[in-house]
Amino acid sequence: MLGIESKGILIVYLLCIASSILCVVYGLLNWNRGEEAVGPDDVKWAAEESKVEEEL
Repeated sequence: MLGIESKGILIVYLLCIASSILCVVYGLLNWNRGEEAVGPDDVKWAAEESKVEEEL
């Protein structure tokens, strides 16, 4: 079949195609989902990051 003699190689090709299709479907479903809400942990991390950058 298509010059592929080993069943293992055939399975690998099919899994690559399936994973590509799943990636496209995931991308389409999450295309315009938006950003996550900013939480207090994010604000704290940004403040600490700014402080570290100023010290450098």
